Amino acid sequence: MKKYSRLLALTLILGLLSVPIGAVANNVDDDDQPQMQAALESLRQAAQHLKEAKHDKDGHRAAALKATEEAIRHVELGMKAGDKHEDHHKK
Repeated sequence: MKKYSRLLALTLILGLLSVPIGAVANNVDDDDQPQMQAALESLRQAAQHLKEAKHDKDGHRAAALKATEEAIRHVELGMKAGDKHEDHHKK
């Protein structure tokens, strides 16, 4: 029974790893926005680094994380606006 539980767990993990991160984390159509997508990925990496950093540095780490998360939100909104703008021009 233990062997099957381990096999199931391994299968689930491998299945989750096979799903592209962008497909899970981002529902924005980014095919025509490679620079915005690159910026978004970089900001997400920066946020992760800030979360993992030790010590708060007199509040600066927390402030940087908040600003980075806000920047992520703006890039996502900008990409959605760009998609709507493109759709409007295609009609």
